[in-house]
Amino acid sequence: VAAVEIDPDAAATHHANFGTRINGATPRGHAVDITRTEPEELFQQLGRTGRIDEQIDVLVGGPPCQAFARVGRAKLRDEARRRFDEDAAIAHVTDDRANLYQRYLHYVAKTKPVAIVMENVPDMLNHGGRNLAEIVCTHLEDLGYKSKYTLLNAAWYGVPQIRERMFIIAVHELVEGDILFPAPTHWCELPSGYSGTRATARKLLRPDGEDHHRLIDDPKPSDGVPPTTTAREALANLPPIAAMALLREGRLHRGRKDPSDPVSYTSPEWASAWDRLMRQWPGLETGEGTTGHVFRYLPRDYKIFAKMREGWQYPDVWAYVEQRRSQLLKSRERRGDSTDARSPEVKELIRNWTLPYDPKKFPNKWWKLCAEKPVRTLMAHLGKDSYSHIHFDSGQARTISVREAARLQSFPDGFKLCGTMNPAFRQIGNAVPPLLAYAIAQSLRKTLSIEVPADIRTTTFGIEPQLIKYTVGKL
Repeated sequence: VAAVEIDPDAAATHHANFGTRINGATPRGHAVDITRTEPEELFQQLGRTGRIDEQIDVLVGGPPCQAFARVGRAKLRDEARRRFDEDAAIAHVTDDRANLYQRYLHYVAKTKPVAIVMENVPDMLNHGGRNLAEIVCTHLEDLGYKSKYTLLNAAWYGVPQIRERMFIIAVHELVEGDILFPAPTHWCELPSGYSGTRATARKLLRPDGEDHHRLIDDPKPSDGVPPTTTAREALANLPPIAAMALLREGRLHRGRKDPSDPVSYTSPEWASAWDRLMRQWPGLETGEGTTGHVFRYLPRDYKIFAKMREGWQYPDVWAYVEQRRSQLLKSRERRGDSTDARSPEVKELIRNWTLPYDPKKFPNKWWKLCAEKPVRTLMAHLGKDSYSHIHFDSGQARTISVREAARLQSFPDGFKLCGTMNPAFRQIGNAVPPLLAYAIAQSLRKTLSIEVPADIRTTTFGIEPQLIKYTVGKL
């Protein structure tokens, strides 16, 4: 019946795609801050009358994850020291955004929905030594709900991205039966170092049955499920863009990039199951093309992207650039040309072949996609730079486009992104992958004994999704 979002561009995007699709109503198309808006005021603005606790059946939300995520904590600690000149080792714990889950619970208490879904990063399970997911579930019990939380990886559901997130599902205690989580439909090999990150998030969990958590085992090939979608399959049929060629021809310029710009597919035929799903998503189907195939203007680095190997990260790139600069300076010396760093030619050479970041401090700053694997997590900072996801095709030698990022996040090609390029990237990085959201929605309908429509994954992937049942009740 409504959607509420604090980011103006994200609110506009939701309205552009769903403004006339929710029960024939028009949800809000501009930003609302729920910390400053009471439920009574919100429903009045939405034109909904009657008792507040009779307005909605399902409440879905995700308090901002930046306060919980380990990414960005160093910057937050530095800011705390600058402002307060004190030990800020756990500054992220006092970030105001970390308390927004309380505001979410306030809306639950006021609106009394039948079912609740909350999403956040895994670090919510270990936030400054507190398991906030467990705390939330305890509060939900006090409000008359039975609840469970788990960690789900988007790659388990066919999304071409290794992205693990925490989900809480709760239903009113009068609802009979079990809380259902969607069973994995795909498997993938997790990258090195991932187990340590996961172990940190799970450090405070007690054994199953002693709290509200239910961890799902990683799927394996022996489970009879197919491998997850690869980057190559995900980006199939989007036209190649050779950045270096466009730059040489003078057809690539700095300036505003519009995600609404249209582009044609390379073929009217499906190039992969993922291509078919992205183009035939019910209600968001496309014809001969899509939009948003725009990317960043990074002329200095296209030549470096072309030389990178799949899977290279920033330390690999930094070593290559250092070596290449040394080779070019030695070539000048052999030819008898000046190597004086004060000369304009040498200054330009050094500028073109020097990277600005310390590889020890920023090991993940750059990364080149592996064509035959899912990609790593798309972050919100895609809105500032896209070096974390460089296209695997060296012939294109560029970072991914907005539409490519959308496909890797499982946004269908008919989904419109409002704002300029940077806000579009940020919205994608902040989002729950739609296909994962779809799997959860399907399982929630079954939890509530509501008729479940035909599953789009069955026709696309040829799979029969299953459910994982967990008996719930007050501890």
